[in-house]
Amino acid sequence: MRNNSELKYNGENINELKLFETLGIEDNIEIVGFKGNIKNIPKILEKVDLIKDNCCDGCIIQLMDATAIAGKKHLFHGVIHAILAFKRGTNLANDLGIEIVLRTSAQRQISKALDVLGLKEKQMDIAIVLVNCPDYFIEELSELFIRDDIVLKPNLSILKEIYNIPEEELAIMAVDDILIDRTSALIVEL
Repeated sequence: MRNNSELKYNGENINELKLFETLGIEDNIEIVGFKGNIKNIPKILEKVDLIKDNCCDGCIIQLMDATAIAGKKHLFHGVIHAILAFKRGTNLANDLGIEIVLRTSAQRQISKALDVLGLKEKQMDIAIVLVNCPDYFIEELSELFIRDDIVLKPNLSILKEIYNIPEEELAIMAVDDILIDRTSALIVEL
Protein backbone atom coordinates (compact mmCIF):
# COMPACT_ATOMS: atom_id res chain seq x y z
CA MET A 1 0.00 0.00 0.00
CA ARG A 2 2.74 2.40 -0.87
CA ASN A 3 1.03 4.78 -3.30
CA ASN A 4 -1.73 6.59 -1.44
CA SER A 5 -2.74 8.55 -4.54
CA GLU A 6 -4.50 5.35 -5.61
CA LEU A 7 -6.02 4.48 -2.23
CA LYS A 8 -9.72 5.03 -1.76
CA TYR A 9 -11.65 5.36 1.48
CA ASN A 10 -15.44 5.42 1.27
CA GLY A 11 -15.02 6.16 -2.42
CA GLU A 12 -12.78 9.19 -1.83
CA ASN A 13 -9.15 9.51 -2.82
CA ILE A 14 -7.08 9.43 0.41
CA ASN A 15 -5.09 12.49 -0.64
CA GLU A 16 -8.28 14.52 -0.98
CA LEU A 17 -9.04 13.87 2.70
CA LYS A 18 -5.81 15.74 3.61
CA LEU A 19 -5.27 13.32 6.51
CA PHE A 20 -1.55 13.11 6.04
CA GLU A 21 -0.90 16.86 5.84
CA THR A 22 -3.02 17.65 8.90
CA LEU A 23 -1.21 15.14 11.09
CA GLY A 24 2.27 15.67 9.67
CA ILE A 25 2.14 12.22 8.10
CA GLU A 26 3.82 12.30 4.74
CA ASP A 27 2.52 9.84 2.22
CA ASN A 28 2.70 6.27 3.28
CA ILE A 29 0.85 3.62 5.20
CA GLU A 30 2.20 0.10 4.91
CA ILE A 31 0.45 -3.01 6.23
CA VAL A 32 2.60 -6.14 6.32
CA GLY A 33 2.39 -9.62 7.82
CA PHE A 34 5.01 -11.59 9.70
CA LYS A 35 5.41 -14.76 11.73
CA GLY A 36 7.46 -14.60 14.89
CA ASN A 37 8.27 -16.26 18.15
CA ILE A 38 7.70 -13.68 20.87
CA LYS A 39 9.66 -14.75 23.94
CA ASN A 40 9.78 -11.38 25.69
CA ILE A 41 7.36 -8.60 24.69
CA PRO A 42 9.31 -5.68 26.25
CA LYS A 43 12.52 -6.79 24.48
CA ILE A 44 10.75 -7.07 21.11
CA LEU A 45 9.18 -3.64 21.54
CA GLU A 46 12.59 -2.25 22.52
CA LYS A 47 14.09 -3.65 19.30
CA VAL A 48 11.26 -2.14 17.26
CA ASP A 49 11.80 1.21 19.00
CA LEU A 50 15.52 1.04 18.10
CA ILE A 51 14.57 0.64 14.43
CA LYS A 52 12.27 3.64 14.73
CA ASP A 53 14.71 5.78 16.72
CA ASN A 54 17.49 5.36 14.16
CA CYS A 55 15.51 7.25 11.57
CA CYS A 56 12.97 9.90 11.98
CA ASP A 57 10.33 11.57 14.10
CA GLY A 58 6.70 10.78 13.52
CA CYS A 59 7.19 7.21 12.32
CA ILE A 60 4.69 4.75 13.76
CA ILE A 61 5.34 1.01 13.87
CA GLN A 62 2.43 -0.82 15.47
CA LEU A 63 2.53 -4.59 15.99
CA MET A 64 -0.72 -6.53 16.44
CA ASP A 65 -1.99 -10.08 16.64
CA ALA A 66 -2.87 -10.86 13.02
CA THR A 67 -5.31 -13.62 13.98
CA ALA A 68 -7.68 -10.92 15.31
CA ILE A 69 -7.64 -8.97 12.04
CA ALA A 70 -10.04 -9.64 9.16
CA GLY A 71 -7.59 -8.67 6.43
CA LYS A 72 -5.92 -5.54 5.13
CA LYS A 73 -9.23 -3.76 4.48
CA HIS A 74 -10.23 -4.14 8.15
CA LEU A 75 -6.85 -2.97 9.40
CA PHE A 76 -6.63 -0.07 6.95
CA HIS A 77 -10.08 1.05 8.07
CA GLY A 78 -8.84 1.09 11.69
CA VAL A 79 -5.78 3.13 10.67
CA ILE A 80 -7.88 5.71 8.84
CA HIS A 81 -10.30 6.00 11.76
CA ALA A 82 -7.38 6.47 14.14
CA ILE A 83 -5.93 9.24 11.95
CA LEU A 84 -9.36 10.87 11.66
CA ALA A 85 -9.80 10.67 15.45
CA PHE A 86 -6.57 12.64 15.94
CA LYS A 87 -7.67 15.11 13.24
CA ARG A 88 -11.03 15.69 14.99
CA GLY A 89 -9.54 15.68 18.48
CA THR A 90 -11.66 12.66 19.45
CA ASN A 91 -8.76 10.27 19.94
CA LEU A 92 -9.01 7.95 22.93
CA ALA A 93 -5.24 7.43 23.26
CA ASN A 94 -2.35 9.86 23.20
CA ASP A 95 -0.39 7.63 20.82
CA LEU A 96 -1.44 7.02 17.20
CA GLY A 97 -0.24 3.40 17.35
CA ILE A 98 -2.46 2.65 20.35
CA GLU A 99 -5.32 4.52 18.70
CA ILE A 100 -4.93 2.20 15.71
CA VAL A 101 -5.26 -0.79 18.06
CA LEU A 102 -8.35 0.74 19.71
CA ARG A 103 -10.08 1.52 16.43
CA THR A 104 -9.21 -1.77 14.74
CA SER A 105 -10.47 -3.78 17.72
CA ALA A 106 -13.57 -1.52 18.08
CA GLN A 107 -12.80 -1.05 21.77
CA ARG A 108 -12.76 2.10 23.87
CA GLN A 109 -10.51 0.74 26.61
CA ILE A 110 -6.84 0.24 25.89
CA SER A 111 -6.62 -2.87 28.09
CA LYS A 112 -9.49 -4.57 26.23
CA ALA A 113 -8.02 -3.58 22.86
CA LEU A 114 -4.65 -5.04 23.83
CA ASP A 115 -6.33 -8.23 25.04
CA VAL A 116 -7.71 -8.62 21.50
CA LEU A 117 -4.85 -7.33 19.35
CA GLY A 118 -1.82 -7.18 21.62
CA LEU A 119 1.28 -9.32 21.32
CA LYS A 120 1.47 -12.56 23.28
CA GLU A 121 4.56 -14.46 24.39
CA LYS A 122 4.29 -17.36 21.95
CA GLN A 123 4.72 -18.26 18.29
CA MET A 124 2.30 -15.92 16.55
CA ASP A 125 1.11 -14.24 13.38
CA ILE A 126 1.86 -10.53 13.48
CA ALA A 127 0.30 -7.67 11.54
CA ILE A 128 2.48 -4.58 11.41
CA VAL A 129 1.30 -1.12 10.42
CA LEU A 130 3.97 1.37 9.44
CA VAL A 131 2.94 5.00 9.11
CA ASN A 132 5.36 7.56 7.71
CA CYS A 133 8.30 5.12 7.78
CA PRO A 134 11.00 4.54 5.18
CA ASP A 135 10.80 1.42 2.98
CA TYR A 136 13.88 -0.19 4.50
CA PHE A 137 12.12 -0.60 7.88
CA ILE A 138 10.33 -3.66 6.47
CA GLU A 139 13.74 -5.20 5.78
CA GLU A 140 14.87 -4.40 9.32
CA LEU A 141 11.68 -5.92 10.75
CA SER A 142 12.44 -9.01 8.63
CA GLU A 143 15.55 -9.48 10.76
CA LEU A 144 13.27 -9.87 13.82
CA PHE A 145 10.41 -11.80 12.19
CA ILE A 146 9.69 -13.89 9.08
CA ARG A 147 7.78 -11.94 6.43
CA ASP A 148 4.51 -13.66 5.54
CA ASP A 149 1.57 -11.59 4.26
CA ILE A 150 -0.62 -14.71 4.29
CA VAL A 151 -1.14 -14.10 8.02
CA LEU A 152 -3.29 -11.11 7.03
CA LYS A 153 -5.93 -13.39 5.51
CA PRO A 154 -8.88 -13.73 7.89
CA ASN A 155 -9.63 -16.95 9.76
CA LEU A 156 -13.40 -16.89 10.14
CA SER A 157 -13.66 -19.40 13.00
CA ILE A 158 -11.10 -17.51 15.12
CA LEU A 159 -12.65 -14.11 14.35
CA LYS A 160 -16.15 -15.37 15.23
CA GLU A 161 -14.87 -16.41 18.64
CA ILE A 162 -12.77 -13.31 19.35
CA TYR A 163 -15.48 -10.82 18.38
CA ASN A 164 -18.57 -12.89 19.31
CA ILE A 165 -19.98 -12.71 15.79
CA PRO A 166 -23.27 -14.58 15.44
CA GLU A 167 -23.97 -16.81 12.42
CA GLU A 168 -27.01 -14.67 11.54
CA GLU A 169 -24.77 -11.65 11.04
CA LEU A 170 -22.31 -13.65 8.95
CA ALA A 171 -25.18 -14.82 6.75
CA ILE A 172 -25.73 -11.24 5.55
CA MET A 173 -22.28 -9.64 5.77
CA ALA A 174 -18.63 -10.56 5.24
CA VAL A 175 -16.54 -10.72 8.41
CA ASP A 176 -14.36 -7.73 7.43
CA ASP A 177 -17.47 -5.61 6.82
CA ILE A 178 -18.90 -6.65 10.20
CA LEU A 179 -15.73 -5.54 11.98
CA ILE A 180 -15.54 -2.34 9.94
CA ASP A 181 -19.13 -1.57 10.99
CA ARG A 182 -18.16 -2.12 14.61
CA THR A 183 -15.29 0.35 14.22
CA SER A 184 -17.67 2.86 12.66
CA ALA A 185 -20.19 2.29 15.48
CA LEU A 186 -17.45 3.15 17.97
CA ILE A 187 -17.41 6.67 16.53
CA VAL A 188 -21.16 7.02 16.95
CA GLU A 189 -20.93 5.87 20.59
CA LEU A 190 -18.43 8.61 21.41
